[in-house]
Amino acid sequence: MEIAYTAIAHATGGGRDGRVRSEDDLIDLDTRPPKEMGGNGEGTNPEQLFAAGYAACFLSAMHLVGRQLGVDTTDAGVSASVGIGPNGEGGFGLAVELHVYTPQVPVERRQELADAAHTVCPYSNATRGNIEVTLTQVD
Repeated sequence: MEIAYTAIAHATGGGRDGRVRSEDDLIDLDTRPPKEMGGNGEGTNPEQLFAAGYAACFLSAMHLVGRQLGVDTTDAGVSASVGIGPNGEGGFGLAVELHVYTPQVPVERRQELADAAHTVCPYSNATRGNIEVTLTQVD
């Protein structure tokens, strides 16, 4: 694979209870465990950052394949829900649900678009076989 771009980010402090910063300083955030995991919830967390990245990447993939399929992805949106929990092997695992909104795409073509985007999106390709990812159409 020929690398087109490399993002660099740094974590300091306690990881989930610390700070993350991108090399270019466009991201500079406190991290805190969510209340559901015993934290105070007064910062972002890795699952929120992963959800934001996956949602943005998947939407870009939908626009790309939408042009290839000849469907209108105007006003499309993606919400990513990222869950974390024990994996039964002493560690933790993630599960993702992508809520796909494509109001301009004919109903009978929406799943085709989502499935095609799922084959193109780098996040989908990175997680395939490792994380359960569910695609859900929303109106």
